[in-house]
Amino acid sequence: MKLISWNVNGIRAVQKKGFAEFVRREAPDVLCLQEVRATQEQAGLDLDGYRVFWNAAEKKGYSGTATLIRAEPLSVQDGIRKPEHDREGRVLTVELPGYYLVNVYTPNAQRDLARLAYRVEEWDAHFLKFLKRLEQRKPVVFCGDLNVAHKEIDLANPKSNVKNAGFTPEERASMDRVVRAGFVDTFRMFERGGGHYTWWSQMGTARARNIGWRIDYFLVSEALQPRVRAARILPHVQGSDHCPVVLEIE
Repeated sequence: MKLISWNVNGIRAVQKKGFAEFVRREAPDVLCLQEVRATQEQAGLDLDGYRVFWNAAEKKGYSGTATLIRAEPLSVQDGIRKPEHDREGRVLTVELPGYYLVNVYTPNAQRDLARLAYRVEEWDAHFLKFLKRLEQRKPVVFCGDLNVAHKEIDLANPKSNVKNAGFTPEERASMDRVVRAGFVDTFRMFERGGGHYTWWSQMGTARARNIGWRIDYFLVSEALQPRVRAARILPHVQGSDHCPVVLEIE
């Protein structure tokens, strides 16, 4: 199966920038979208061969996730069963025969770190518990914009960003806990070098100069690691300040 994850930074905007052609060209079995910033009715997303599942935020024009899938999933679940977290439409889970696929848009700690404590102490902790509960029934693949560059190699300028959202010691330690809990960063199974990013600031010429961050991931339960065939980034795909990431799995 070919799985793609993409923070589209507004589904209505990206639909005007070749989104349908991208889907036709890449032909994924599953496409997980984050930051759709619309309801399903507003998006009017209708692509041949795909079932569409949606989790919109209560706040209009904010956050939200969507999953497009060719096969009929065994089950679909919005959120993580925590009302304090589920109002922003950040998690959408589909159950497939061999694993659960979790589409997630992790909260940003914000520029002034106003949401750092919430993100690390509450959201990250509860989301990891959710993943481990799923894993009691079958293995898990989860993907999306995790809003953290895990290691120094995952962003172009680590030294100058230590105190910035997405690269604070607290966020990186939280990602460490995910890895220790048994989830594997699939991209690093195939690529150990630097210079590979999935998000670039829209200020200046950051993307043209590849001054970016790798904050979009596919992670899998350790039990699924032998079934992973490829993991890669598609930096050439335009339309958002993020680019898509790909996982190929048996």
